[in-house]
Formats: sequence, C-alpha cells, structure tokens
Amino acid sequence: MKRLFIISILVTMSAFCVAQTRITIEDCYSKARENYPLIRKLGLVEKTKDYNVKNLNKGYLPQLMFSSKVTYQSDVTKIPIDLEAIGLQGVEIPHLSQDQYGITLDLNQTIWDGGSIKSAKNAVKSSYEVERNNIEVNLYSVNERINQIYFGILLADAQIEQNRLLKIFLTNSYEQVESYVKNGIANQSDLDAIKVDIIKAEQNETDFITVKKSYISILSKFTGFDIDFNTEFVKPAFDRPNAGNVDRRPEISLFDAQVMKYRSDYSRLNSGLYPHFSLFVTGGYGKPGLDMFENKFSPYYIAGIKLNWNIGNFYSLKSQRKLIRNNIDMVENQREMFLFNTDIDIAQKEFIIDKYINQMKYDDEIIRLKTSIRKASEAKIANGTISGTDLMQAINDEHVAIQSKITHEIQLLLSIYDFKYVLNDF
Repeated sequence: MKRLFIISILVTMSAFCVAQTRITIEDCYSKARENYPLIRKLGLVEKTKDYNVKNLNKGYLPQLMFSSKVTYQSDVTKIPIDLEAIGLQGVEIPHLSQDQYGITLDLNQTIWDGGSIKSAKNAVKSSYEVERNNIEVNLYSVNERINQIYFGILLADAQIEQNRLLKIFLTNSYEQVESYVKNGIANQSDLDAIKVDIIKAEQNETDFITVKKSYISILSKFTGFDIDFNTEFVKPAFDRPNAGNVDRRPEISLFDAQVMKYRSDYSRLNSGLYPHFSLFVTGGYGKPGLDMFENKFSPYYIAGIKLNWNIGNFYSLKSQRKLIRNNIDMVENQREMFLFNTDIDIAQKEFIIDKYINQMKYDDEIIRLKTSIRKASEAKIANGTISGTDLMQAINDEHVAIQSKITHEIQLLLSIYDFKYVLNDF
C-alpha cells in the first residue's frame, strides 16, 4: 500500500512536470490575466463598492447625536415690569442665571427621503461597473501583447529548426566538396565558399536563440510560468473565425456601464427635488429646562415630525439634466467611433489573412523549384562545371524559400489571432 502511494505521487509529479514543459496560447491568456497586477485592483474596487453600499444602508437606521454645552451670558432675558411701582412690595419675578448648562441626546429616524439613499446606492453600483469594465478593457489588451510574444517564439523556434537542418546540409556538402577537392574536381575556394555559409548559419543560430530567449523572458514575466528554452510551445490550428459583430468586446460593456451611470445620475438628481420627512426625539437635562422661569436643573424631551425641502435644487435642474444628456451623447459618440474603427480594423485583418493565404499557395511550388535547382547544381559541381559559390547560391535560394514559407505560416497564425482579438473570439 505504501509502495502504491509513493508510485501515485511520482506519477502525479511527473504529469505536473510534463504539463509545465508544454504551453498553449490559451494557457498564456489565462495566466497573464491572473498574474497581471491590475487584476488585484478589480477585487479592491468591488470591496470599495460593498463598503460604500453598506454605509449608505445605514442611512435607514436611527441616527443618534449626543451634545453638551456650558455657557455664560453677559445678559439674560428679564420681564421689564417695576412691581413696586404698581404696589407689589416684596414680590420678585424670577429670571435666568447667566451661567447655563445643558446635555441633549437627539434621535432622528428617516421616514421618507425621496429616494435619495436608493439613488445614491445605484450611483455607487453604476460607478463600480464603469471602473470594473474599464479594468476589463485594460486586462483584455494584454491578449494582444501575448499574441506578439507567443508567435514571436514560434517563429524563432521554426527558424532555429530550419537553421539546424541547413547546418547539417552544409556540413554534408562541405564533406562532399572536400572529397572533390582531393580528387581535383573542385578547388579550395569552392570549399571556402561553403565554410563561409556554415559560419553564417552559426551566426544566425545565435541571433535566433537570443530572440527566443528574449521572448521567453518577457512571456515568463507576463504569465508567471517557469519557462525554459526547451519548453514546447504548441502551434495553434489555422482556425479562421467568421467575421461578426463585436458585442463581446469589453469596450462595449464599458460604454453600456457609462450610459447606465449617467442615467443613475438622473435618478439621483430627481430624488433631490422631493422633501424629506423624519421623526425626531430630543431628550435633555439642563439648567434651565424647557420652562424658562425655573432656574434649576430639570429633565425634558421634545418629539415630533420634521420636513426638510431644499427648494434650491430646482434652480439648476434644467441645466443639470442637459449636462447629463450631453454626457450620454458623448459616450454614444465614442461607441460609434469605436464601432467604426473596429469595422475598418476587421476589413484590414481579413485582407492580411487573405494575403498570407495567397502567398502560401506559391511557397511549396517555389521550394520545389529551388530544390530542383539546388540538386542540379550539386550534379554540376560534381562534374566541375560550376563553382562552389554557384552551389552556395542555389543552396541559399532554397533556404530562403523555406524560411519564407515558415515566416508566412507564423504571420498567418498571428493575423488570425489578431483577428480573433478584434472579435473577442478566442
């Protein structure tokens, strides 16, 4: 049982290691999103929205306020009657003392606020949607950069492999021509011409490897993957999407959220036009109390219903509504511009795809002809009718034709995935 458990762990670890050495472009999309620092802001924005909504909900709870005061007045209210003048001797009208004290506890309970709290919560939620969708737009743009990096690696891989095959072919040619030199069929200069191209191939290999390492380093930072030079990058299928609408683009959701935000501003503006009703109770203890003629400490309370109505909101109502309408029109104009530019982009992407498809129709035939010329050149140098330089020209022409096909394939894949990016059709 213990042995079986150890074997299962080793199998799992082996499977994990294999998974880490094989990467698809879809893996890169998802990991780049998870690893991008902006994704953390998405969670922070949602928490901020929740906190703000909770705080607004507390507006429905009774509001308590405690206050106290101690004052000294230079004068107090007195009744201006001379009692002795009217024959009332020894009678004194009480008056307030100049030092006064008070402690109060006020309780207010909203009955109806004209929808102010509800509209404020809707404004918070709509603002959150705008910010969330804006972050989604920025996160989505990372996919375009992943396309450039990933297909750059695929191109470097293909170039390294083709260059490896060229070096093998050149080495074989060198050995063959070397035998011709020994037999007096070819000259040392013919051998030197091949040697030059072997050195060039080694030089190109260094360039291709450097480019691939650079792309791998960038992709590793984007995705957080532990990628090495031997990682297999899966070549996607030539799956051309059908042109359609761009409703799935995050920019469209952003425009919708912006419009909803301004419409919530309408509701918030309207809620400010209504009166607000609330119940209140004030309990206090002080000197004097409610009876101004009792100059002593006493408890008291006041209860009632209160109406607040800010009539001044009507003054700017018309201009505020026009401003909101203007803001909505600006968003709709941005939407139209985005759709217009995206339609042009779609047409351009389709044209580029068609261009590479048409180019690839001729690649195989060009390679076939260049290969035939190269083989004929090999026969001619064996007969001593051409030089090593002529043979290398034929070999290089064949190599360039193969490299062109490789480049066209990767460029076609990149253009397809750029097209998918425009449509958000991954």
